[in-house]
Amino acid sequence: MKYLHTMVRVEDIDKSLDFYCNKLGLKEIRRRDSEKGRFTLIFLGAENSSENSGLLELTYNWDSEKYTGGRNFGHLAYSVKNIYETCEKLMANDVVINRPPRDGHMAFIRSPDGISIEIIQEGDALEIKEPWKSMENIGTW
Repeated sequence: MKYLHTMVRVEDIDKSLDFYCNKLGLKEIRRRDSEKGRFTLIFLGAENSSENSGLLELTYNWDSEKYTGGRNFGHLAYSVKNIYETCEKLMANDVVINRPPRDGHMAFIRSPDGISIEIIQEGDALEIKEPWKSMENIGTW
């Protein structure tokens, strides 16, 4: 068995691509439009993803539909080389850090569609330091 991808439904392609690619740092691997099915599939990958595994599939249904319950989906998880630098970059791009990396190891953010995303420090946790140590949670994650 081989893990291929995780799918999430999105309401706004441009807003989602801005978040996942420009702010979170994923890259578009491939895209498929289905006229018959009235949907677009966009596959995104992290720097260590292959063309066919470890991907995030964004599904955009052309007919308007409101999605709820992003948190009950669970969450996506990505590891990073420096969690503090990653969170600083996200905050500079107006992304709310819902669960700051107070432990130097883990943080949570949300996509524009309410999907929880866990950010994990690669290897050992970084030294605990301010301002992260004192940051409170914001909203749910």
